Amino acid sequence: MIIDSDRLKGVGAAHVADALTKLALPKRFARPETKPAFAIQGLVVGRALPAKHFGSVDVFLAAFEHAAPGDVLVVDNEGRLDEGCLGDLITAEAKLAGLAGIVIHGAHRDTAQLREIGLPVWSLGCIPYGPTVLRAPTGVPVMLGDAIVTRDDVVIADEDGVIFMEAAHTDKVIAAALEIARREEKQRAAMVSGRTLRDQLKFHEFQAAREKNPTLTFREHINKVRGAVET
Repeated sequence: MIIDSDRLKGVGAAHVADALTKLALPKRFARPETKPAFAIQGLVVGRALPAKHFGSVDVFLAAFEHAAPGDVLVVDNEGRLDEGCLGDLITAEAKLAGLAGIVIHGAHRDTAQLREIGLPVWSLGCIPYGPTVLRAPTGVPVMLGDAIVTRDDVVIADEDGVIFMEAAHTDKVIAAALEIARREEKQRAAMVSGRTLRDQLKFHEFQAAREKNPTLTFREHINKVRGAVET
C-alpha cells in the first residue's frame, strides 16, 4: 500500500489522531515510549505487515515473502528490553523488500548501521544483545501494547509516535487530517502576522456565551468557529 507522499505534505501523526477522534474511530497506538531509532523526517504511512517474534529472525524473512511495497513491518516482541530482536541485516532486507518502515514492540540493535541504511525504525529502545533463547509460539495475535494489529490495518508514524487504523478508513481519515493540517497552517500564518489565536477562535465571545450558558464547552465553541486547537 503506497500513499502519495505529496498528498500528505504538512500532515503529521497528530493530525491523523485528531482526524480519528473527529470521525469517532477507535484510538489505537503503540506505547508512548516507542521512539524512532534515529532522527527521521516526515510521515510514514503503510499497510501493516505483522510478525510475532519468538527468538528467531526467520519470522521476518517469512513475512517479507508476502510483503508489498510500502508495507510497514510491525513486530510484537512482547515489549522485551533484554534483546534486540532485529538489527542491520533484517532492516536492510526490509528495505530491499520495499518496506516503508519497521515498528517494534521491543528493542532493536545496530543503531549506527540502521541510521546508515535509512529505513525508519521505531522501538522501545536498543540493546547490544540479540536473542539468545528460542521461545515456543503462543498463538496469540500480534499486539503492540493494548493494540491488536492485523494485515487489515494501516500504520501511521512520525516523531510523535505510532498509530494504527483500519485500512478501510484510510481515505476519509487522510481527507480529514489534511483539512485539520491546512486549517492549523492557516492559523499559524495568521499568528505570524500578529493575529492572536484568541482572536481567531473568538475566545472573548466564548467567555461571554458561557456566562449565559455555563454548560457550553470550548470544544462546542471551536467546532462552531471551525477552529483547530481541539477537534
